[in-house]
Amino acid sequence: MAYIFVVSGWGKITAYTATVSYMEAKGVSGALLPLTILVEFGGGLALLFGLQARFAALGLAIFSLIAAVIFHDSAEDAISFMKNMAMTGGLFFLMLHGAGKFSLDHVIEK
Repeated sequence: MAYIFVVSGWGKITAYTATVSYMEAKGVSGALLPLTILVEFGGGLALLFGLQARFAALGLAIFSLIAAVIFHDSAEDAISFMKNMAMTGGLFFLMLHGAGKFSLDHVIEK
């Protein structure tokens, strides 16, 4: 699950101007792009390494839900909407249960 956020965040970094244009076309201020990158790229890395995974999962779940409603609101984009909703459910599960034994959170707790 982390992979999709890390890649998406990196894509926004490398196509910054195009992403600002896309966001603004959807009625979202381009000034929010740095926060978006932090949530996606930073949250994705946090999930990948299991560092503050519950907190990262909550943030990414809320982000995925908002992104589904704002950016995937047309019938032509129904698959992306459903993907975001499925990711939201998985992230809420991760928030409730944590990252598991193979995570930095587990190492730190010991």
